[in-house]
Amino acid sequence: MIDLIALRRRLHQRPELALHLPETRRLILESIAPLGLRVETSEKCSSLAVVIPGAAEGPTVLLRADMDGLPVAEGADLGYASSNGNMHACGHDLHMAALAGAVHELHRRRDEFAGDVLAVFQPGEEGAGGAALLIAEGVLRTTGRLPVASYGVHVLSFAESGIFYCREGAVMGATIIFDLEIVGRGGHAARPHTALDPISISALVVQAVQTYVAQNSSPADPVVVTVGSMVAGTAANVIPSSALLKVSLRAASTERAQTAYEKIIEIGSAICRAYGLRMDSEIQVQVGPTVSDRDDAELVRRTATELYGAGSYEDLAVPEMISEDFSLFLSETGGAFALVGAAVGDASQPLAANHSPEALFDDAVVDKIASFLAELAIRRLQNVSATNGVTG
Repeated sequence: MIDLIALRRRLHQRPELALHLPETRRLILESIAPLGLRVETSEKCSSLAVVIPGAAEGPTVLLRADMDGLPVAEGADLGYASSNGNMHACGHDLHMAALAGAVHELHRRRDEFAGDVLAVFQPGEEGAGGAALLIAEGVLRTTGRLPVASYGVHVLSFAESGIFYCREGAVMGATIIFDLEIVGRGGHAARPHTALDPISISALVVQAVQTYVAQNSSPADPVVVTVGSMVAGTAANVIPSSALLKVSLRAASTERAQTAYEKIIEIGSAICRAYGLRMDSEIQVQVGPTVSDRDDAELVRRTATELYGAGSYEDLAVPEMISEDFSLFLSETGGAFALVGAAVGDASQPLAANHSPEALFDDAVVDKIASFLAELAIRRLQNVSATNGVTG
């Protein structure tokens, strides 16, 4: 039997970024190689598409795990911490290990279903366009049939370990990541009246944007905006010519995100014009909400509670404002996305969130997620077979 926690920790020690993850792919391939399954790879990225056939021909269900880490230096004191300057700060190492475990369980239980399970290990989730690339390459047609549903999970470092969360509709929000360049006129620090200072005006723009969000976001329809980077200047006695702000905007729907984005551009441009500067904007990444279908969300709830008890599942009241390019898979095939608590410590107290250098994830949930994914896929295929009158 594969040791999923050991696999997770090996993956955690070797985080790689974006689309090209050769060591990560090698470790996953080694973990499933004894099963002798069909594995498709990409020439453009380090993805894997693994086909687990059932007892007879039938439909396809897709399971997906993301693979890439983040350019974050790990701050947690772990015996298996990363030392290469990158970090699996969003828990993708747990996702990969769990899906590898699901592959093993599905292979062991292949007589229980008709059809195929397609396990997709996807790089480039953290803004590198991995899902769009794989879909363009035809990963959804790997078995010759478009999947009848796609499923994925995401661990949360700040939620109680072992609790599954889902809801009908948006589980995660839409996101627009964009740059704002404030263009002024450089000069000498002793003569600011001859320059147009982009730093001071950038501060006004940031404050105005946050005021707009505070006044126009409701708990039932949230908007979250974060200026994650502000870069300007090289010395204390030099007024720079421009400043660059990197901004993420999140909302429960694509329409709400777009409206907020347009308003932010309007506010920022007006402030810059008032002081004689110019603001240029450019969208870098745009992702729609991660939406679960009604029947698939119910299947998630039923599977989690029947496997692990009624206390192991909670409905999300509102979408998490984290975003996911798994939304692209769901828009093509339907399905559902679940969140899974993996907190280390008391989740009722403030804990380091995903993407933090101090984020910790309870790898005891990996085996749970593996069995959950396998059971979810089997039940979905059994449901289709029962509806169509197919027998194994």
